[in-house]
Amino acid sequence: MVVDAPVVVIGILALQGAFVEHQDSLERLNLSRPIEIVLVRTLEDLDRCDALIIPGGESTTIALLAKLSGLLEPLRRFVSQKPVWGTCAGAILLADSVTNTKRGGQEVLGGMSITIARNGWGSQLESFEGDITVSGLKDPEVPFKGVFIRAPVVVELKPKSDDPPIQVIASLSPELLPPALQSPDHSGEPKTCVALRQGLHLLTTFHPELTNDHRFHEYFVRECVFPTIS
Repeated sequence: MVVDAPVVVIGILALQGAFVEHQDSLERLNLSRPIEIVLVRTLEDLDRCDALIIPGGESTTIALLAKLSGLLEPLRRFVSQKPVWGTCAGAILLADSVTNTKRGGQEVLGGMSITIARNGWGSQLESFEGDITVSGLKDPEVPFKGVFIRAPVVVELKPKSDDPPIQVIASLSPELLPPALQSPDHSGEPKTCVALRQGLHLLTTFHPELTNDHRFHEYFVRECVFPTIS
């Protein structure tokens, strides 16, 4: 670690969901420069942050609590300017559009040019774990165990001509898709895409924070956050 390097402040939205697990994963990283972790519950917390993680949980509840806390619009501005990683519910909030929403719709922050289906895998009973194919992580030959709990499904990649390109970081075998989600050619694309990067942002439809494998946290900090800090 470079001791005299400026401290990089990484926030975790801590209104609902698995924010403590993200904090634990970040604290276990051995990084090239120091980081400070902030649990974000107020605008003052958010203003301190160089980057943000939005955890898994319940996307409509997180959005509602953000609105009640006066954070919804500040979060949208943050997403337009700084690196953000959304896991599961956080992935839903980062999408430009959402299907299969609750009555009344789904507030989103936007930032990633995709359509995502809420609870795309089905109910809690359809939750599962499975090895995923990963590129860009340390030790890429070592499988990453994806934990999918009422997980959303990416149904469309729709970047506009002036958007940053979308990079697929991790994908599932098409055979793991439920029959209703499989394409006629059995490719499953883009529904097999379970981790995407676009510009400053990272999205995972599963829960890396619920494993003892911290490579996705290391990837987000190393690839998405550090390059934006002078």
